[in-house]
Amino acid sequence: MSETASNPRIKTNGTTVTILTGFLGAGKTTLLNHILSNQDGLKTAVLVNEFGEIGIDNDLVVSTSADMVELSNGCICCTINGELLEAVERILQRPEPLDYLVVETTGLADPLPVAMTFLGSELRDQTRLDSIITLIDAENCNARVFESEVGRSQIIYGDILLLNKTDLVSTERVKELEESLRDIKKDARILHSVKGHVPLPLLMSVGLFESDRVSNTADHDHASHDHAHHDHSHAHHGHEDHLDIEGYSSLSFSSDCPFSLRKFQNFLDNQLPESVFRAKGILWFNESEKRHVFHLAGKRFSIDDSDWNGKRKNHLVLIGQEMDHNALREQLQECVATDSGKVSA
Repeated sequence: MSETASNPRIKTNGTTVTILTGFLGAGKTTLLNHILSNQDGLKTAVLVNEFGEIGIDNDLVVSTSADMVELSNGCICCTINGELLEAVERILQRPEPLDYLVVETTGLADPLPVAMTFLGSELRDQTRLDSIITLIDAENCNARVFESEVGRSQIIYGDILLLNKTDLVSTERVKELEESLRDIKKDARILHSVKGHVPLPLLMSVGLFESDRVSNTADHDHASHDHAHHDHSHAHHGHEDHLDIEGYSSLSFSSDCPFSLRKFQNFLDNQLPESVFRAKGILWFNESEKRHVFHLAGKRFSIDDSDWNGKRKNHLVLIGQEMDHNALREQLQECVATDSGKVSA
């Protein structure tokens, strides 16, 4: 799984994939449009069952063919004609490499078979499943949805549950729905949204932290700041500042000494608060010569091995709601290996 040392931006673990699921009418189309309109500078592809329904802003559309729409911001939108596997391979074979792929399931689909297409087929080496996001219609969700096999599957397999249209119901109703969701999935990560508008770094890790670029950045003294201004691929239009307004904040942590793997594992298992929705970073462990790329979405996390190119260090970004920045900083500092002085950088 090691990345090519001469080019740290080559990701041998493939294109990052988000699966978007949820019942008919939950707001998937609106969210997809939100994603496509705000991915400036990132090559994103959205795979849908019928892109005619998305209603993409005409100002963005550059060209349209039978099964593809190309947008001025570098994104493309494709239809799933026939097999999902074939559709994904068709996109991955395009000459321009993709940063991100979003796959929308049909409203009546169990997302697990879609996830297994990426985890258990030849796509496993070309893609990395980042998260499954389940949209839930706060206005129209009822017991029938929770009791149905597909509805329960969408909740159980969702890494992040996005309770949409919360402006159309009372605060009490939102609380009831959250309780119902947690009855099905005890440790559910629940986000609220209106018209699918959520800060994209909460949903898509590619907008969270340019881990491959930061490894070669000389200016590393941002550890004392709550916002890693040079770490966000959206920094040029200020999304990281909007996070605070939305009730979310981002925390950046850097260390020139390695973590203890055991201590970091304990942090993930026992200390990381429920309110942290996203995390991504470059990790250096005392026990390993490898460079490790870390992703977290909801409860799902992955650590991929690669080779170091440049100075070794830890750099981690967390995004969440009502995070205790000082406590998290202290906990991460505790993860630094006490005998790290023995390890040469």
